[in-house]
Amino acid sequence: MEGLSAEWPPPNPAMQPVRRVTVGDLFAALREGLRDFLRAPLFGLVIGGVFALIGVVIVLSLTVWGLPWLIYPFAIGFPLVGPFAAVGLYEVSCRLAAGERPSWRGVFAVIWAQRRREVSWMAFVMLFVFWVWMYQVRLLIALCLGLVSFASFEQFLSVIFTTQQGLIFLVAGHVVGGVLALVLFSITVFSIPMLLEREIDMVTAMITSLKIVFLSPVVMLGWGAFVTLAMLAASVPLFLGLLVVLPVLGHATWHLYRRAMPQQA
Repeated sequence: MEGLSAEWPPPNPAMQPVRRVTVGDLFAALREGLRDFLRAPLFGLVIGGVFALIGVVIVLSLTVWGLPWLIYPFAIGFPLVGPFAAVGLYEVSCRLAAGERPSWRGVFAVIWAQRRREVSWMAFVMLFVFWVWMYQVRLLIALCLGLVSFASFEQFLSVIFTTQQGLIFLVAGHVVGGVLALVLFSITVFSIPMLLEREIDMVTAMITSLKIVFLSPVVMLGWGAFVTLAMLAASVPLFLGLLVVLPVLGHATWHLYRRAMPQQA
């Protein structure tokens, strides 16, 4: 990677030029993300609250439907759709950077407008990967544990942590989940804010996002691990931590994107 310049103009003119991301960029983006959250806290709290409410409703539904053992894999996979939930936060950061005062009408108008743009297709991609994750969990349970059902979440945890078959399921599930998360993170971390700001197609945005990750693999993998762990920790107390963690990370991702890509003329 040492031979690459600070700016990397791809050979295909349709592709977007990108810059290498450094550890300093990560810390700067986090500071700027926290600053944006404090400047417009109500937007972050509402968007994070909606996301947390969805999580609570799904967990309660799994409990009522007698599927409490799916709560753990759901909580692990829930952060996969986080980038789409942050669309409104990207718009707030964009308006603050432009010296404007964000309004609910303006932010929701931008979110609503995405239904006719490429961002809606990215949402489909994320939800599809999340569905694949939940499906492979059920498949691995059938392969490793057999056709069993669990009366409670505690029984499920007892089986996977105290039996050989359960440990095999735990390792295999995390390996498969890690691969899915890595792929989804690489193609969405920059593509969604890019599609929000620029008039480009979804494939170009995903390829550009991949290029940024490949240009700074260690830094970006560290960022992905940090975001995942932060989202998981925020999900533990009934997803209430997402009220703050989601907006701060959402704003920070926008600023990291602006650092990774040259500004349009």
